[in-house]
Amino acid sequence: MTVAADPGAPPPLPAKTGRALLIAQALKAFRANRLSSVGVVIFVIVVVLALLAPVIAPHDPLEQNILSRLDGPSAEFWMGNDSYGRDIFSRLLYGARISLFIGVAAIGSAMIIGSAIGLYAGYRGGRVDAVIMQAMDVLLAFPALILGLVIVAMLGPSIQNLIIAISLTAIPPFARIARAPTIVVKERDFVEACRALGFGDLRIMVLHVLPNILSEILVMGSLWLATAIRVEASLSFIGLGVKPPTPTWGGMIREGFENILDTPWLSVFPGLAILLVVFSLNLIGDGLRDVIDPKTRTD
Repeated sequence: MTVAADPGAPPPLPAKTGRALLIAQALKAFRANRLSSVGVVIFVIVVVLALLAPVIAPHDPLEQNILSRLDGPSAEFWMGNDSYGRDIFSRLLYGARISLFIGVAAIGSAMIIGSAIGLYAGYRGGRVDAVIMQAMDVLLAFPALILGLVIVAMLGPSIQNLIIAISLTAIPPFARIARAPTIVVKERDFVEACRALGFGDLRIMVLHVLPNILSEILVMGSLWLATAIRVEASLSFIGLGVKPPTPTWGGMIREGFENILDTPWLSVFPGLAILLVVFSLNLIGDGLRDVIDPKTRTD
């Protein structure tokens, strides 16, 4: 016997409409956190300025003018000049390109590698899980800056080596954050149904487990991007970053540190740039957490 459908009941939502509804709810929850919206605006402005640096920069960041060395902010040089007479504002814009590129490349690599390691370890379990996570614990025992310093000191200062060093310091946290939810998700009914249907482990991990843990990984990525920018600036400050005269925020702070009492703007402006980017990324991470965590979500 078939039961007739209630003519007054609303029709079921299509799958695409359901996904669109979830996205809309997530965006609504994100916009509800005004501080996170401020973080997004700040970060987008920094990214746009970095991308348009060749158009916006009023001077060549490498051009030296000894007659204008250590001049303060003026109508022509908005943030003053450094000890070689180079425009600080132009160098700040080009330095944003280097810092953001290194941070995104390093954290992107660490996110892929670390998440794959944590996903595999959590899914396999047993001795494989124990051995992999013990290796990650060894790397976690070293502070990110110290481990990055050691790696760059061995490989030499360059953009490629900075990316390698920072990504290696970030792999263990991503492995940890991916492993914990994988252990929970792999025991759910839909994963058991996939095994019963004969799906391979790789297919289950990539298509069914990974989408359910991706939100935690993205939150970690936003927070560790801020850490990567700080580590890159710290390594550049102690002389293990990108070789001069290429402008980097940490290198600019180091160059201005020698004249910090007489010409504080040399270090203040790049320091404020680092502060703004790190602050904005932390606000974005808080907003993503509010979207993901149902306990903090307000409808």
